[in-house]
Amino acid sequence: MIERRSFDSLGGAHHGWLDAKHHFSFAEYHDPKRVHWGALRVWNDDTIAPQTGFPPHPHADMEIITYVREGAITHQDNLGNQGRTVAGDVQVMSAGSGIRHSEYNLEPEATRIFQIWIFPDQRGGQPSWGTRPFPKEDRSGKFVTLASGLPGDDEALPIRAPARVVGATLKAGESAEYHFADASRHGYLVPAKGRVEVNGVELQARDGAAIQGETVIRVTASEDAELVLVDAPAID
Repeated sequence: MIERRSFDSLGGAHHGWLDAKHHFSFAEYHDPKRVHWGALRVWNDDTIAPQTGFPPHPHADMEIITYVREGAITHQDNLGNQGRTVAGDVQVMSAGSGIRHSEYNLEPEATRIFQIWIFPDQRGGQPSWGTRPFPKEDRSGKFVTLASGLPGDDEALPIRAPARVVGATLKAGESAEYHFADASRHGYLVPAKGRVEVNGVELQARDGAAIQGETVIRVTASEDAELVLVDAPAID
């Protein structure tokens, strides 16, 4: 089963400095049919105005992955971590027992990100943060693991959940396959840009595809595309 969730159907809010679209219930947007997808709790499509951002605020017991689509995001937290993550790269924050952080766009142009939250497999633990580059040319024509808590994904940023975040770039006419471990897994795919077909289901840029009961998906690009996919376990 693959359910297309069009960009126009998403919840959202505009705060002046932040234009946010929500694939799942978040803040003041609530849809009982879109609360989570397996262990995937949040997928926000955020546009952050120049020289603005999220002031210091707390999190706990959540794996928070930020995929930068355009611009850059600058992170700082109460553990002393700080860093700048640029377009195409990824940062991961394991909130653990509690962390306080800020995320600012200090660039002269708008920054666009996907912010993805995944439930951890255990509560508590020491919070942590990390970032690393993922050159788009390394993802050309294939899926590359960006963040993962699954065995064997040693090159990815670690998360504390049996889940995986992958990315790919496809030229028009190219295809790439992704294999789920079994049909109980929950996939959620969003083209950051470009138009694609997922097992025959057409997606426009920034649409979501909620995937369940599939063991293999084949993604074919109708135009040059950049993809992000979460592979998450089912939860009660």
